[in-house]
Amino acid sequence: MEVQRNFFIFAFLLFSFLIWQAWHKKFFLNITKNEQIHPIFHMENIKQNKKQILIKNNVLSLVVNMYGGDIEEASLLVYKDTLHSSKPLKLLDTASDFIYQAQSGLIGKNGPDNPANNSRPLYVSSKNLFELKHDQTELRVPITWVSNEGIIYKKTFILKSNQYDIDIEYDIYNSTQKILEMNMFGQIKQTINIPKRRNIYSHNFALQTFRGAAYSSSDNKYEKYKFDKISNNQNLNVVTEHGWIAMLQQYFAVAWIPQNLGKNILYTSHLENDIAAIGYKSAPIHILPNSRSIIKSKLWIGPEKQNEMKLIAPYLDLTVDYGWLWFLSQPLFKLLTMLNNILGNWGFSIIFITFIMKGITYPLTKAQYVSIAKMRTLQPKIKEIKEKYSHDKQRISKEMIALYKKEKINPLGGFFPIFIQMPIFLSLYYMLIGSVELRHAPFILWIHDLSNQDPYYILPIIMGITMFFIQKTSSNNNISDSLQKNIMNCMPVIFTMFFLWFPSGLVLYYIISNLVTIIQQKFVLSHINKINKNYSK
Repeated sequence: MEVQRNFFIFAFLLFSFLIWQAWHKKFFLNITKNEQIHPIFHMENIKQNKKQILIKNNVLSLVVNMYGGDIEEASLLVYKDTLHSSKPLKLLDTASDFIYQAQSGLIGKNGPDNPANNSRPLYVSSKNLFELKHDQTELRVPITWVSNEGIIYKKTFILKSNQYDIDIEYDIYNSTQKILEMNMFGQIKQTINIPKRRNIYSHNFALQTFRGAAYSSSDNKYEKYKFDKISNNQNLNVVTEHGWIAMLQQYFAVAWIPQNLGKNILYTSHLENDIAAIGYKSAPIHILPNSRSIIKSKLWIGPEKQNEMKLIAPYLDLTVDYGWLWFLSQPLFKLLTMLNNILGNWGFSIIFITFIMKGITYPLTKAQYVSIAKMRTLQPKIKEIKEKYSHDKQRISKEMIALYKKEKINPLGGFFPIFIQMPIFLSLYYMLIGSVELRHAPFILWIHDLSNQDPYYILPIIMGITMFFIQKTSSNNNISDSLQKNIMNCMPVIFTMFFLWFPSGLVLYYIISNLVTIIQQKFVLSHINKINKNYSK
């Protein structure tokens, strides 16, 4: 039950989990076929010359195609494309090798958007550039289309200062003598296979955040919907009064939140050129002759900021992907945020949260080392039992159990801190790669991004050295098997290699954890040695 064995166990559990995660992600598919539904509409790129306008507030820059009024490009002005880049991050894009768009329109019996022949209305606007001024809190951008019958359709984009949510408002004036019927739709479509140049989605490790579709409904507050299902035509078909649909990836999200009364249909479809779409279709809207009707929806294009997203729609903040350990990652992130508000540095906050975690788990750590010390004192007796009953393994087990019971030792006592440490370790990993607040967050010196690996691999090497010291202070001398002893000696090297690609914030956590472990270990073992000396006197 030596500390080295615990490291080996920890490594085995972690490697096993990572292998399972990678295998599950690659090979495991839900083969249950949903009832096949026909996509509500297919709207591919309009093959005409594009007419576009540019809309900007202080955090968003949007390019709107006047054919249909879709948002075909969106840049996040506060976030950089890469760590040292001067270019803003482009979230939505319309390129030859990658499509990511937020579409909206009016379909149905009298809707101007016609999926059958891929026709869209050509809106007009008063100018090509709309920008929120410093003294403004709201920017309204109206674009207008008039049908052959004289029906006026005005689509307005409403942006607010420092906010990533956009209100889309349709103001329809029915100048005819008939009742108009139409449905509003909001759709997000994205190319499934991404080009390598889109490094916003790149990952360098088996544990990855979710990329794909998601939705919320009256029956399901949050449900992921994998691209695998969409490409296999296992399409979503949900009727709900409340909810939203979204496309997710690491740190950022695009989501439509319907604002209409009545029921919506949430759907997915697999479009041409390997494009996945998720969207909603509203209940039929009726507009009386010579009257107006206003239809609204809300669109989120931006970072997955939990505090802001939960104000936009119920459960939208759950799009922050903390994996299956979300119940640990969420409170850890809240604690880390509170510490950062005090300390002003995410790296120092990670150090401080490590002290807190080690303080909480100290009783278990102490029990571990007490168990280790007691086991060492029993080694001569255990050796004697093994030699005495060398030809009877059942008798050896029986005698050892009796010895443990007599000495009041739990042989599994050294394992409990490992099982506590691993979930904390993994939840911190998910938190670091899932919280946009930590993206490009600097620490000190050469660490400019705590969510990414150490560019010079200095922290993983320091971590390996701390593991080496833990091994030396706990000593390998009681391990008689040479193979096992060699494996234990290689563990610091194996872990160092393993941690080279971990986020530097997580490696920092593990270094501080090891340093505290060394101090705790020396303190507990010296205390036990004093007790043993006094007892022997």
